[in-house]
Amino acid sequence: MYANFSESEQQFREEVRAFLRDNFDAELAARIDSHDGYKAATIEWQKKRYDKGWVAPGWPVEYGGCGWSDTQKYIFDNELAAVGAPDVPPFGLKMVGPVIYTFGNDEQKQRFLPGILSGDTWWCQGYSEPGAGSDLAGLQTRAERDGDDYIINGTKIWTTYAQYADWMFALVRTDNSGKPQQGISFVLIDMSSPGITVSPIISIDGEHHLNEVSFDNVRVPVANRIGEENQGWTYAKALLTHERTALSGIGYCKHTLSRIRSLAAAENNGGQPLLADSDFQARMADIEMELMALEFTELRVLAAVANGGAPGMESSLLKLKGTELQQAVQSLLYDVSGLYGAALPGEADLAALGHDYGYGARREYMFGRACTIYGGSNEVQKNIIAKFGLGL
Repeated sequence: MYANFSESEQQFREEVRAFLRDNFDAELAARIDSHDGYKAATIEWQKKRYDKGWVAPGWPVEYGGCGWSDTQKYIFDNELAAVGAPDVPPFGLKMVGPVIYTFGNDEQKQRFLPGILSGDTWWCQGYSEPGAGSDLAGLQTRAERDGDDYIINGTKIWTTYAQYADWMFALVRTDNSGKPQQGISFVLIDMSSPGITVSPIISIDGEHHLNEVSFDNVRVPVANRIGEENQGWTYAKALLTHERTALSGIGYCKHTLSRIRSLAAAENNGGQPLLADSDFQARMADIEMELMALEFTELRVLAAVANGGAPGMESSLLKLKGTELQQAVQSLLYDVSGLYGAALPGEADLAALGHDYGYGARREYMFGRACTIYGGSNEVQKNIIAKFGLGL
C-alpha cells in the first residue's frame, strides 16, 4: 500500500528517525521498563514528544493534534516500533481525551486537555467492577445527587496503574429504573478525593499493574460529568472503539518479532541456528503474514477516521486479531527462551543473555494471557462482529 513513499514522506521519515536518535535511548528505555522509575521516565518521554508537537497524532489539530496524513502516522508508528520506543500511556490521550473533546463542554476541554497532552495529568479507567467485567452494563457503583455534587459508593477492579493516576474517568449508575445500559453517567474523579482507597492486585507475572479502587461516600462535582446525565453508555461506547483500536499492538508485535529473529539466529538448535529450522521459520512466516493483514486493516480504519468517520466494528476486528497475534508472538519468544524461561531475576544465566530474555519472556507470556480479556473479551468482540459486520 505504501511501497513507495513520496519525497516529502521520506523526509518526514528521516525527521522521525533523527528525533528518536536524539530523544530516545537505551537508558530511557530501561527507566521506563523499571518499577521505580516508570512514571517519571514515561512523563519525560511524553514531554519530549509534546515539545515536538508529536504527542497526539489522532487528535484534531484544533485540540493539539499533529495534522498528519495516514501515511505519516504509519511511518511514525513503524519508526517507534523499529527502535522499541513505547507509545505514550493510552488512558489520557487515546481514551478519555477523545471523549472530552467530542462530548465535553468548553470549560472541561480547557481544564483537562492541556494536562493530558503534556503528561502532567495521569489518568486511569474506572469501568470494570467485581460483578461487571465484559458485561459492563451490569455495573453497580452508585452516584447519588446531592446538590452540586454526586456521592459515589462502590468498587472498581482491574484498574491499570491507578496507583499512579491523578484522575479517573469512570462509569457510575445514576438511575436504576430502565434497561441496564440506561441510567449510566460518565464522570471524572479526582483520585486525591477523600474516601478513595487504592488496593494493589499482583498479577500472574508478579508485577503490580492492576488495582482495586473503592469509593466510600466520595464527593464529585456534577460539573465533572461529561455530557448528559444517564447518557454515559453512549460516551463509553465511543471510548471503547478507540481503546480497542489501540489494543491491536502492531508496533509491539513488530518489535518483538525483530527481537525473536535476533535471538533465534544466536540460539543453538542441534548444531544449527534455531532460525534455520523449517518449523520455526513457518511459525514466524504465519505470524508475519497475519500481522501484515492486520496492519492494512488498521490503516483503513485510520483513513476512515481521517475522513471524519469513527472506528466502528473494525475496532473489534483489530482488538480480536491483534491480541491473538500478541499472544502468538509471546508464545514464540517464550519457546525461544527454552530453559532460560524458568530463570528468576538476578540469576547468573541472565547476565549472558540480557535481562529480559528468560525472565522477561516468561513475564510477557504470563501477563499476555490477559490481553484477550481486557478491553472487552474476544468472545464479546466476536459477537459484535457477527451482529454489526455480518448481520447475524
